[in-house]
Amino acid sequence: MAVWDDVVGQERLTEQLAAAARDADAIVTAEAAAESDTALDLTPAPQDGPDGGERGPSRMTHAWLFTGPPGSGRSTAARAFAAALQCVSPDRALGGAPGCGFCEGCHTALVGTHADVEVVRTDVLSIGVKETRDLVRRAQLSPANGRWQVIVLEDSDRLTEGAANVLLKAVEEPAPRTVWLLCAPSVEDVLPTIRSRCRHLTLRTPSVEAVADVLMRRDGIEPGLARSAAAATQGHIGRARRLATDERARARRAAVLRLPLRVGDVGACLKAAQELVDAAAEDAKQMAEEVDAKETEELRAALGAASGTGGRLPRGTAGVMKDLQDRQKRRATRTQRDSLDLALTDLTGFYRDVLALQLGSAVAIANTEAGDDLRRVAQSSTPERSLRRIEAVLACREALDSNVAPLLAVEAMTMALREG
Repeated sequence: MAVWDDVVGQERLTEQLAAAARDADAIVTAEAAAESDTALDLTPAPQDGPDGGERGPSRMTHAWLFTGPPGSGRSTAARAFAAALQCVSPDRALGGAPGCGFCEGCHTALVGTHADVEVVRTDVLSIGVKETRDLVRRAQLSPANGRWQVIVLEDSDRLTEGAANVLLKAVEEPAPRTVWLLCAPSVEDVLPTIRSRCRHLTLRTPSVEAVADVLMRRDGIEPGLARSAAAATQGHIGRARRLATDERARARRAAVLRLPLRVGDVGACLKAAQELVDAAAEDAKQMAEEVDAKETEELRAALGAASGTGGRLPRGTAGVMKDLQDRQKRRATRTQRDSLDLALTDLTGFYRDVLALQLGSAVAIANTEAGDDLRRVAQSSTPERSLRRIEAVLACREALDSNVAPLLAVEAMTMALREG
């Protein structure tokens, strides 16, 4: 299994990354052979081709920007590239491409234990200056194993303005053998001065067939369930996996798809809104219960507290515990908003299917399990009303992004869905 196997439906992109990994391996090999201590320059330079002539500029550079729609696999592609850069397979010397997936370098990079691969993902609303400065300091270190120091920033779109400016300097003046892999939904989500210094790669939404295949092959999902989950999420790999493996996720989605039939009067609209917000809060609470208690106990143990949750903390450590609690609260807020956003995405898909039926489109219906409800709504309204309803859902998502109180935003949406 190569490191690229889980990069679904991105054949051209994986070819580019594999070529860059080969050039990166050649750089390391050449420097090791020359036993040079000079700083490495990743500026594209002529290299010898297979026939001994000039091959052209290097396909390796020090900063990359992966963009693509949610679920396209940006982070997966970045982590696969990071693993290929750390590949130490003996086959490379025989002309094999880096990224075998089996050697120690590939394996540890993929599972998150490689000393020279730092994967940064945030479970709060933003990445601040302090965290970014810590990351930049890490990037200045030499690789522990003599290959590459790789920083994968999965949520570069969540950098605050100050944090982005801190990162800019590190990208402008990269340390030798440090590679930045930034991920964001679009180039507009990244500071222009940063993206201008990165090599940009765009991922596309994988096909339903490709997503279903990876669910069956990688996760052992039964074929029928894999195909229905892939179709329901329209190629979003992460959501498709969750839908196929989590019965609670399927139940929550089914409840969301019943909402369009429940907004017949004002009281029903307000009740549906309250239930949607409560479901998101409960989802956040369940995730917090799974993580918060473990984090708290681990930190207490690290600080030397007496065993058991009631043990006293050593003097001067209360501030550390408060920082953890504040972070957990911010994470719960983001989890609730993410859960709401997921519900709104499913709702948008419902009305998209309604619109397709009304227009007689050949576009495949995503929510096949809700076929009767789709036809009922399609027959009782018009394409114009369906478009207005889609706009109402999108307006709700924008309001949540602007920190509008969730219940107010969702109530406004359900009232708009009723009026249509």
